Amino acid sequence: MLILTLLSWRIIKPVTHPQLILKTGRERSLLRRHRWVFSGAVAELRDEAQPGATVQLRSAAGEFLAWAAFSPQSQIQARVWSWDEAEAIDAEFLRRRLQRAMAARRGLEAQTDSWRLVHAESDGLPGLVVDQYGDVLVMQCLSWGAEAWRETFIELLAELVAPRAIYERSDADVRALEGLPERAGLAWGDLPEPALNIREHDLAFGVDLQAGHKTGFYLDQRANRLLLRSLATGAQVLDCFAYTGGFAANALRGGATAVTLVEESETALQLARENMERNGLAVDAAEFLRGDAFQVLRRFRDEGRQFDVIVLDPPKFAPTKAQAERAARGYKDINLLALKLLRPSGRLLTFSCSGGVDAALFQKIVAGAALDAGADARILERLGAGPDHPVALNFPEGEYLKGLLIGN
Repeated sequence: MLILTLLSWRIIKPVTHPQLILKTGRERSLLRRHRWVFSGAVAELRDEAQPGATVQLRSAAGEFLAWAAFSPQSQIQARVWSWDEAEAIDAEFLRRRLQRAMAARRGLEAQTDSWRLVHAESDGLPGLVVDQYGDVLVMQCLSWGAEAWRETFIELLAELVAPRAIYERSDADVRALEGLPERAGLAWGDLPEPALNIREHDLAFGVDLQAGHKTGFYLDQRANRLLLRSLATGAQVLDCFAYTGGFAANALRGGATAVTLVEESETALQLARENMERNGLAVDAAEFLRGDAFQVLRRFRDEGRQFDVIVLDPPKFAPTKAQAERAARGYKDINLLALKLLRPSGRLLTFSCSGGVDAALFQKIVAGAALDAGADARILERLGAGPDHPVALNFPEGEYLKGLLIGN
């Protein structure tokens, strides 16, 4: 009888999880359902926990706050999975989150065959980014929590989406902040070539999954590229940081008389040229300039060149707030130069994808640039990413892309 009792106890013994105890008063952000816990808010870890392990977040008084993924080397020491104490963090939990993300993207097929399928924290899956390019998925595991469930994510995505292939691009700089090495390559399925063609509205674009920026293409700019098209009729357009010509191709489709593309990468410029040829656009109306955008714009200023529409879509200047001050100088310089090149009644589409620069700071920077340029500029529209890049109200950091349509 004693042996049976002990066996029964072993069978029903609950699974325990390590506890991350917060300092007194540091639970307020979690009570507002923010998904990050910074290392400075942590008092102690009770029991051992491997990186990526699921831990209980508890207040100094012992109150349960959330389930989270543990990341001991990062400034963000825990990322919340769920606030429900009764919810198990397992494969079925991840399945439900993926299914919810997929349902939220229904209807995009009318515009494109490519979109962001999972937007990390904003879809309740911290550290996981999945972009869909037709029948190919590109996955990024950017935190220890996502890394710990990597194989499960691959299995679930293969089952739920039934893609031809899942390609991994876990080679972003933010993995170093987690203490994770970079990793890229085919994770599942069959992908004979890393390059493929996608559709966006009535245009086709080539995408290099292996060597392209981010996951291969700037899916977040879809709506803003269409906006540029509506502004381009009869215009001379300058596209800085042009990458593979998404904005420039839309400008030509919209009736621009001339487009100048400025890009440091010769490979990107060549793909931009191919994209224009692929869509039957007037390549002879395009000027392809390889060079540093800051230097090119200074040269254009000295030469007295002017444009009707200018696009500034620079790379990330400030990944974190620690780099915001240095980034602000770069954003101000590039916007000041652009405003000096803008014709009267011209339009400037200017963007920041820096996580360390929020929308208010970006507007302040552009306002300072307009003042120094002597431009009587106005904000005509605030721009951002499309609905496949949702922003959770309790996680404003998900709004990484900020943009302004400026008129003078």
